Amino acid sequence: MSVLSTEDEGKFLMDVRGEQIGIVTEIDPIEQIAYVDPEPTLTNAWIQSLGRGGAGDDDLEIPSDNIETITDSEVRVNADLSSDAE
Repeated sequence: MSVLSTEDEGKFLMDVRGEQIGIVTEIDPIEQIAYVDPEPTLTNAWIQSLGRGGAGDDDLEIPSDNIETITDSEVRVNADLSSDAE
């Protein structure tokens, strides 16, 4: 399990195959949940990268139990979440 912090907002969410799933819009550091916009617009991605955005109604909730690694630019989950997965 990885520990999420608000510094992870604006990072790309990647699955185990290296497919980009979306962008982290908000972190709940107490509940250890990442909120992810699965279809960010270019403007939304830019706003999130500056740490100025927030979670939307259609954002996915990713608990920290599902996060394998966190780097400077991405959060990687331990599952295949891409839309073309069988």
